[in-house]
Amino acid sequence: MSSGTAHPANSSHSGKDSTCAGCGKPFTVSGLAKHLSMTRKPACVTIREADQSALLSGANPSVPPISAPPTLSSDLPPFLGDDIDLDRDPIAFEGDFFGDYDPKEFDDFDVPPSPPVSSSDSEDELETARKARNTYVIRYPRTTAGAPIPHAELHDLDGTAYQAYQKCVDGSGTNNPYAPFTSRVDWEVARWAKLRGSGSTAFSDLLGIEQVAERLALSYKNSRELNEIIDEKLPSGRPRFQRHEIIVSGEAFEVFFRDIIQCIEALFGDPEFAPLLLLVPERHYTDATRSVRVYFDMNTGQWWWATQAELEKTRPGATIIPVIISSDKTQLTLIGNKTAYPVYMTIGNLPKDIRCKPSRRGQILLAYLPTSRLLHITNKAARRRTLANLFHACMTPSGVGLVYRGHPLLAVYVGDYPEQLLVTGGKHGECPKCPIPRDEVGNDTNLSRPLRNLEKILQALASIDEGPRVFTQACRDAGIKPLFHPFWEELPYTNIFYAITPDILHQLYQGVVKHLVAWLKEAYGPAEIDARCRRLPPNHNLRHFSKGISSLSRVTGKEHQDISRILLGLIIGLPLSNGVSSARLVRATRALLDFLYLAQYPTHTSRTLDLLGEALKSFHANKEIFVDLGIHDHFHLPKLHSLDHYKRSIELYGTTDNYDTQYSERLHIDLAKDAYRATNRKDELSQMTIWLERKEKVQRHEKYIEWRLRSAASTLSADTTAGLRIEMTRHPSAVVKVAQLPTLFGARFFRDTLARFIVLKNNPSLTPSEVELASAGVFLNFRTVPVYHKVKFWVADPHGLAAPDSETRDVVHVRPARKNKHGTDIPGRFDTALIRVSGNDSELEHLHGMQHLCVAQVRVVFKIPSKSLPYLFPRLSASAYPHHLAYVKWFTRLNTSHPDHGLYRISRSLRGSARLASIIPIEQLERSCHLYPDFGPVAPREWTSSTVLEDCSHFYVNAFADRNMYKLVY
Repeated sequence: MSSGTAHPANSSHSGKDSTCAGCGKPFTVSGLAKHLSMTRKPACVTIREADQSALLSGANPSVPPISAPPTLSSDLPPFLGDDIDLDRDPIAFEGDFFGDYDPKEFDDFDVPPSPPVSSSDSEDELETARKARNTYVIRYPRTTAGAPIPHAELHDLDGTAYQAYQKCVDGSGTNNPYAPFTSRVDWEVARWAKLRGSGSTAFSDLLGIEQVAERLALSYKNSRELNEIIDEKLPSGRPRFQRHEIIVSGEAFEVFFRDIIQCIEALFGDPEFAPLLLLVPERHYTDATRSVRVYFDMNTGQWWWATQAELEKTRPGATIIPVIISSDKTQLTLIGNKTAYPVYMTIGNLPKDIRCKPSRRGQILLAYLPTSRLLHITNKAARRRTLANLFHACMTPSGVGLVYRGHPLLAVYVGDYPEQLLVTGGKHGECPKCPIPRDEVGNDTNLSRPLRNLEKILQALASIDEGPRVFTQACRDAGIKPLFHPFWEELPYTNIFYAITPDILHQLYQGVVKHLVAWLKEAYGPAEIDARCRRLPPNHNLRHFSKGISSLSRVTGKEHQDISRILLGLIIGLPLSNGVSSARLVRATRALLDFLYLAQYPTHTSRTLDLLGEALKSFHANKEIFVDLGIHDHFHLPKLHSLDHYKRSIELYGTTDNYDTQYSERLHIDLAKDAYRATNRKDELSQMTIWLERKEKVQRHEKYIEWRLRSAASTLSADTTAGLRIEMTRHPSAVVKVAQLPTLFGARFFRDTLARFIVLKNNPSLTPSEVELASAGVFLNFRTVPVYHKVKFWVADPHGLAAPDSETRDVVHVRPARKNKHGTDIPGRFDTALIRVSGNDSELEHLHGMQHLCVAQVRVVFKIPSKSLPYLFPRLSASAYPHHLAYVKWFTRLNTSHPDHGLYRISRSLRGSARLASIIPIEQLERSCHLYPDFGPVAPREWTSSTVLEDCSHFYVNAFADRNMYKLVY
């Protein structure tokens, strides 16, 4: 393997029938290998062991071996043994059961006897990893794992790949970075036309205007000529679509698909990805004691490590390529029933931060499947079976499961609940992963449920040659629908029931949260919930529902996400009818919100996974309140039951953002809806595939031009803002008179607090009484101050385990009341924030709360005029002068949280009847902080969202404003 591409090993299996010498049953060759690898019959086990001995001795076994999926739980096949440890170190060379290799494939590889990693190399790698993730890293101990692509060569792939591309587009050596386009304008117009512009007809009409093409010196005069340049002169980095026709019950269906192996090679060989590829499994821990495991990318999960150990048994140097498939139907038109059925693929070797961003092009459209409902089949049961078999028939030709030297293994299949049932052959109302009876789904929680018996299901599928009646009965006994050779049946190292992974969008936001919101509205009534919703104070991370949430229709997943940020605050203190205690309902709501936020952690530890299980147990312990109130009769909800499988999936495949359906839903816009709009609505699939191929070529050429321009640039401008946690605008938002600050900004004690700040800055060792005495003599030699209406933050992961540059944006708004251009009054907005109080600040010592954080309302953000700094701070050097300052009003410290809802209750911090205020450097602002007002039994109707921070006396700190806030509080 070279240049980041996966090359195949010679592998072909005969299609002739064979007979097992142990039990005498006939099988196909692949079926016999599968049977021998998983059987428990003593006679067949003897045959298997004989074949294994033949492999080790170099003789030919009785059947070409195909490995069974490495099942990763207590229901293990004998191939792996009953006591497999997913985290065990790899065993020595003992033979491989993953297809047939030609010995010539390994001529270039020396096979050392598992040499230890040198201490210096190991220390360098660990130090690099610590700097990147702040974790203690254990790399896979066999240095040959992933060896076909040495890390030392990856840095050369960028230049090598793009140099080859350059020869294709600029073979004459004109040194034109935009070739085959003649100039920068020629290229940028073409890029606009294909990525941002209107349709091809409108573009041709534009260029048809007299002198337009000539004045721009374009090398094309219409869309047809531009398409010819793209088709003939731009190399394709990704495979072309193929058309395949499938006939079902006399009706022909078109399938447009790509060869998945070529798609894998395209991703693996992309020079943009080559330096970032994850090639070997790793174990990450919080520290050197290795007591707390850390999970994030796919290679940190247990599945990759266990599968690598199996592949290393025969030939060191195996490179696992985890294939991630996702599929989902989508509506192409708002009116009508025009739909598309795209299938996407990516590989787990790409970091999840790349795969989740459509702009990085880490996902490939693999196929468009037929969307017909087969209405010409009148029998509904037969129609459903035929639709399922049509799906699997369409998935099979794309090449999944071929044995390659770089080992592409189907690791994860991403889809919503109907898609999961379609893939696994499950029945509606049942779990697609485990065999729990339908009438027990959702009754309780068990994070260690055994999954479906793959061996039994494969045996049922193998009985298809015994007649339809026997086959149907065998599938019924196995708990699946009768599927005719599902596409995953003979995939090596694949257990489809492990490959089905959590679905945050449909299982949580559009599932459990949707049910929870409906139950709460029925329990409390929509009127009071909407009244509270309208009176919540604003925050940068929250959506303000000015009309409440009860009137929303066709609520999207994003809207349910926004609702979940405020949901707990809407029910705190709200009484139930008939005097029933709301404690259990509040605890159940809190538990589901805990699970929701924990499940979305981008970095998990073994401790946070335990919290995930505890949250689920807490909900099940309190959920009967909904039955007692007559809101719901039962909890037989497959989406609720699916939460049992989250912990195991995270341990196996990394965090849930590795396989979230929200990403594939986003791809529908770029790869299905936009493609459809570019067609003439007739024979659209063929036009959509051509449009997509051209778009991919233009995007690849764009990256090539960026590489050429980077190479030609002699110097790069330095980023002066890099690493700044707080960002301020260069110029102030306004200049305000000091005398107006109390009325406009509510800074009643601005002069006094600024005088104390100046005294403490000059003399940090003074006592509070000395500060008060000295501040009386401070004279402010200025009348105006520049003020700023926003403070922007980059909020880091509070646990310190996130990837570099993964900070999220946060903003604190500090703006007085004003009139807009129409003369309408706009109320002022003064956000609350978390303040990190300095431990040596004696005046605020009593305010110290959790981890030295306090809540305050920011009233003014300003700077002292530069001409006044030498006069006010004579003892300080110019470099020590204060910069941006904030006038804040304090709340009481964070004490113990409430036993039911777990939130911290605070009130205004007073000195007598006046608010306690201070001036602090803005560096002490940690982030914004949203507060739930303590409404009491009924929200006062005179309160508004703009006045509630002044009208209400007590508040609760909102831990659910965003994920980093949740991590910070808990």
